[in-house]
Amino acid sequence: MSDTLTPDVIGRRVEVNGEHATVRFAGVVPPVAGPWLGVEWDNPERGKHDGSHEGTVYFKCRHPTGGSFIRPNKVNFGTDFLTAIKNRYVLEDGPEEDRKEQIVTLGNKPVETVGFDSLMKQQSQLSKLQEVSLRNCAVSCAGEKGGVAEACPNIRRVDLSKNLLSSWDEVIHIADQLRHLEVLNLSENKLKFPSGSALTGTFSALKVLVLNQTGITWAEVLRCAAWCPGLEELYLESNNIVISERPTDVLQTVKLLDLSSNQLIDENQLYLIAHLPRLEQLILSDIGISSIHFPDAGIGCKTSMFLSLQYLVVNDNQISQWSFFNELDKLPSLRALSCLRNPLTKEDKEANMTRQLIIASIGQLKTLNKCEILPKERRTAELDYRKAFGNEWKQAGGHQDPDKNRLSEEFLRAHPRYQFLCLKYGAPEDWELKTQQPFMLKNQLLTLKIKYPDQLDQKVLEKQLPGSMTIQKVKGWLSRLLKVPVSDLLLSYESPKEPGIEIKLENDLQSLRFYSVENEDCLLVRW
Repeated sequence: MSDTLTPDVIGRRVEVNGEHATVRFAGVVPPVAGPWLGVEWDNPERGKHDGSHEGTVYFKCRHPTGGSFIRPNKVNFGTDFLTAIKNRYVLEDGPEEDRKEQIVTLGNKPVETVGFDSLMKQQSQLSKLQEVSLRNCAVSCAGEKGGVAEACPNIRRVDLSKNLLSSWDEVIHIADQLRHLEVLNLSENKLKFPSGSALTGTFSALKVLVLNQTGITWAEVLRCAAWCPGLEELYLESNNIVISERPTDVLQTVKLLDLSSNQLIDENQLYLIAHLPRLEQLILSDIGISSIHFPDAGIGCKTSMFLSLQYLVVNDNQISQWSFFNELDKLPSLRALSCLRNPLTKEDKEANMTRQLIIASIGQLKTLNKCEILPKERRTAELDYRKAFGNEWKQAGGHQDPDKNRLSEEFLRAHPRYQFLCLKYGAPEDWELKTQQPFMLKNQLLTLKIKYPDQLDQKVLEKQLPGSMTIQKVKGWLSRLLKVPVSDLLLSYESPKEPGIEIKLENDLQSLRFYSVENEDCLLVRW
């Protein structure tokens, strides 16, 4: 840019040597002659001061080292949308093709043209574009009015992240020309809202809007949502958002909402979005949440909040109490949960036990941490849970005879599904409660009978195996014993406590304890 400044540069987004900033001042900074731009850097470590020079405040910064003075000719104010598309997507022809002559007829007169094929080829390339990625291409404005609509009428998906757009006015000028626009990514742009009234219908076809790291507030989110009547997915990661009011006439069509890394959001704020009618996926990773409660639902009941929610993500939070998962069982439609890297779920030697306890706590869950919960895994998890807390259940007033059940309120709060598990599998018998729990006995040896149902000439073998031994290692031992390839072996087991029920051991990476194999059980080997 030249050293000549215009009044409208204040607030513009600029790029200097790969770093982005916002212009806060334009003018003279004595005693040095000539025009200067005062900029506030997105990265405050890039600056030198807070907008002051020799005791005079020229502009203000949010960070004491967020500002700098720069000569205008060192600053890139960006390019327009259509030029950026041409720079990225139009294939340049060689010099021979550019010079190629062609005769065309205009009216009745033949006209000799140069480069006509090249021009037609460029127009064809642009008109076919449906998906455009202009990330970090210094786009700052829409460009000539109507130019985008004429050149690229079929664009449906646009990535404009990390550009130099400084206001929603410019975004709207682009969107007005893209009537089929369905996906728009504006992440890492700092956008001022238009001073006029809401432009309803501007993004009439838009389904996905990405506004990560834009500094947008919740009030601005609701205002923006009014322009997108059919919005289905909204991404708002890392904006320091505080949910300050309940959406009333907006966000009613949203199915996915990502609020990750907004550390100011708390449990009470979530109640304000709990009645979005179509919300199916809610992403709350890294917001610092440690607890959640649905006060409208009692023990064993379902909440009226988040009625459509099917998938919840709470990775990288501060969840350390099992009551969190008990509350999630109140969500009527929840089918999938991701809760990685929390104090209660960190990857360690107890990961399998933690997974089983979560499965047993949330009855309708079908997927945990992107891993499907098969019926046999749920059965194992629920039986282990029932057994693990059996003594506590009995001490709290539990009884095999339902008419004599007098469970304490404290136990019911801590284990709201326990009564249901007793109805499903039967109340734990006294002899079961004398046995230590599976996940406490990882290093104890199990005495098992080894039978071969399809090989009648093989003798029944009795063998002690560690409960922590994986199915893969069991197969390896049997392969050496029987001289049979590991790949041919099929394992299952029966328990004398449940005669006639055979449980397949299909996951080679799981342990015998994972499948609730106990002393005196019978290991069935086929090949």
